[in-house]
Amino acid sequence: MPEIGSLAEVRSAAEICNACRFCDSYCAVFPAMELQRAFSDGDLRYLAYLCHNCRGCYYACQAAPEPIDVNLPRSFAELRDESHAHYVWPALFASLFRRNGLVVSGTCLISITLVFLVTLLPATPGSLTHALSGPGAFYQVIPWRTMMSVASVSLLFSVFALAVSGIKFWRESGRKDKRLRPTAILHALRDIITLQNLGGGGRICSDHDKSFSMLRRRFHHAMAYGFLLCFLATCTATVYAHFFDQPAPYPLFSLPALFGTIGGTGLIIGTSGLIWVKIISDPAPAVARLMNTDFALLGLLWLAAMTGLLLLAMRATPAMGVLLALHLGTILALFLLLPYSKFVHGLYRGLALLRAAADRSQLDPKNSSP
Repeated sequence: MPEIGSLAEVRSAAEICNACRFCDSYCAVFPAMELQRAFSDGDLRYLAYLCHNCRGCYYACQAAPEPIDVNLPRSFAELRDESHAHYVWPALFASLFRRNGLVVSGTCLISITLVFLVTLLPATPGSLTHALSGPGAFYQVIPWRTMMSVASVSLLFSVFALAVSGIKFWRESGRKDKRLRPTAILHALRDIITLQNLGGGGRICSDHDKSFSMLRRRFHHAMAYGFLLCFLATCTATVYAHFFDQPAPYPLFSLPALFGTIGGTGLIIGTSGLIWVKIISDPAPAVARLMNTDFALLGLLWLAAMTGLLLLAMRATPAMGVLLALHLGTILALFLLLPYSKFVHGLYRGLALLRAAADRSQLDPKNSSP
């Protein structure tokens, strides 16, 4: 079975690496390996998500055609892909990861179509073709209750599914001591916020060949923080609407518009840059069949940001209705796909960093730094 093959390949590579220890200083993976004498399935999945695919170990090791064919980035990528389906909730959705690029594209198309159909239900004629402006203009295209109910239900379901999957990962990750010291949590948050392991622990990263750069880390920062700012824009817009009785759309220099503009720009820069890095990168440490999965999620995030910025720029024109429906359809697809796309690797990677920090803290409570 694919699960057994992925686990067996990673276990063999981990045992070789644990004996060699040449790459100790490259990232958090190798010190974490050294804490284990034998690797359970949970340990291997944890190590796979602890890997940030900086590829430094691949170029330092004797990969093919050398006698010892150890290719940890590729092996970990295979195991991560299998683990997405292993931890998914409900389990019957595990098949969504087999052809995830097609699933993401199809869900996006269906969501956009459904939102366009919803816009035809209100009795307001010409809402998709006439210029609408002023407070509440968006709700003349799609009623506020419809917009909020669909968004809330889809997001809450996805958050719940992610929470269940995260609990499953944590329970199977192999950690014996369930206690978490405050210092471990703080160190894990630092590692998550700085993405230091995207630079081989903060030092090196082989973005596309043996040469080193920080492009991938910077693009990932732009994407991650852009996404957070866009989410913050949605939160502040909700506060404006419910507590200050100020319905959307909002002025260009209001907090929702500013957060959305900066976040959307960051998302476009980050996703475009990551797509470019993946195209020019060395294919040897990668898994070719997983590229569609990567591109599908990056493309969906890019489309969500671009439609949002276009809506902001053209909201006073006759194109507003069409752009609003297109943007909301994309956002609906994103909400639905949070637990069923590569987006889930962010959750598992964060939990893996938390376990790594907790293990270091338990080993040396006075200094849990890597």
